[in-house]
Amino acid sequence: MALYFIPLATVILFIINQLTNTLCIQKEIPEEKQPKVFRTINVLITILLISSYVEVLFA
Repeated sequence: MALYFIPLATVILFIINQLTNTLCIQKEIPEEKQPKVFRTINVLITILLISSYVEVLFA
């Protein structure tokens, strides 16, 4: 299961980072606030991916 899930999670995280970058550009978020935005979104997506992996693992 991890053989498929880890590469998929990496791709999802990469795509989310691209979308976050687009969001920062469109909303004109200042450069000094962008790292906090990226960190928050990455932590939340990582929690979501881990919880979905655990759910699939024990379901």
